Amino acid sequence: MFLVIHVKPNSRETRVVSQLDDHTFVIALHAQAKEGEANEELVAFLSKKLKIAKIFINLKRGHNSRIKHLEIPDGSPVGSIL
Repeated sequence: MFLVIHVKPNSRETRVVSQLDDHTFVIALHAQAKEGEANEELVAFLSKKLKIAKIFINLKRGHNSRIKHLEIPDGSPVGSIL
């Protein structure tokens, strides 16, 4: 299953801002967008929200972009991101 995440780095806190559709979310990240810090924080945040290990969340596209495409295991509770 794929998720599309629009990130807003360097925010006051890490939180879900909105859900655009079933698999697309806007997430504000406290980390800055340099040297992969925001990507690491995004994976850690989603891991905690989805209650799955970080190793199962793969960043497929968007390593240097604000629009991220992540692959997560099928059957993951996407609704729990909110």
